[in-house]
Amino acid sequence: MNALLKPTTGSFSHPRLNSEKLAASARQVIEIQAGGIAQLASHVDESFFRACALMLDCRGRVVVTGMGKSGHIGCKIAATLASTGTPAFFVHPGEASHGDLGMITDKDVVLALSNSGETDELLTILPLIRRQGIPLIGMSGNSKSTLARLADVHVDVSVPAEACPLNLAPTTSTTAALVMGDALAIALLEARGFTADDFARSHPAGSLGRRLLLRISDVMHVGAQIPTVAESASLSDALVEMTRKGLGMTAVIDAEHHLLGVFTDGDLRRTLDDDQIDLRTTGVRSLMNTRPKIILADKLAVEAARMMEDFKIHALLVVDDAGVLRGALNIHDLLRARVV
Repeated sequence: MNALLKPTTGSFSHPRLNSEKLAASARQVIEIQAGGIAQLASHVDESFFRACALMLDCRGRVVVTGMGKSGHIGCKIAATLASTGTPAFFVHPGEASHGDLGMITDKDVVLALSNSGETDELLTILPLIRRQGIPLIGMSGNSKSTLARLADVHVDVSVPAEACPLNLAPTTSTTAALVMGDALAIALLEARGFTADDFARSHPAGSLGRRLLLRISDVMHVGAQIPTVAESASLSDALVEMTRKGLGMTAVIDAEHHLLGVFTDGDLRRTLDDDQIDLRTTGVRSLMNTRPKIILADKLAVEAARMMEDFKIHALLVVDDAGVLRGALNIHDLLRARVV
């Protein structure tokens, strides 16, 4: 490892870097960008409302397009719109000129990004979009640009200065466009009445999606996987069933599969402490818990996790409204499903 990069107990040093100048430069960048974002609030005007209305009334999808750094920001805006209830996707303006323009239909709305409003690749496709009668929202830092002139609605994202000391590299301008895109997406989210459940359906692989969508029926053991013994079974029979099914418990049921009770690892440990109990002859019904913790199959898996935590237990039995045993699960099932 380079000696300069080794962890030290003192301050870090580098022969070509001045820590004070670096810190001052970093703070200046943050302050300039914060100032640029702060003034965006004054740009939330009639044009912003009209842009929201066009996207809210869109019968197709919001097609976001932009070149270079604006394209990168456009990709993120499209993704945010799509995940918050406004169907959207990104089209590269260069590729649009070579066939991808066919992805845009007359039911769509186009959101075009360009800080200058004069990006060649974008201006090449805008007349074709206008000719199809597709609503066009322009987002730029130049209200007198060609993009602003061609757009049905122009959203102003101009900033006083870039954070780049040369005032050249897109920095504050791209941040401003990103923030305005978020503002549009969240405004539409609220206008649609988009809920946490809706968000979860767009993010089924995420932790929120699993917590809001995954149900007990999705993770529980069913059929022959459920540890069960008859009410006439001995403790020895119950122990064999618990060992075979590996859930740390067994349900005790009647002939119609109604749940009568549960016998758990904890119950077994307490039983073994009693020298007066014969495992081979004592019936499980005399030692089972007749008030087991139960849950319905249509409940969310996260509710099972909450019950296990509240009652300090590691397994649950699943019953229907009539008390018939339908399934079983333990904490390991919830861990595998990444609910906890």
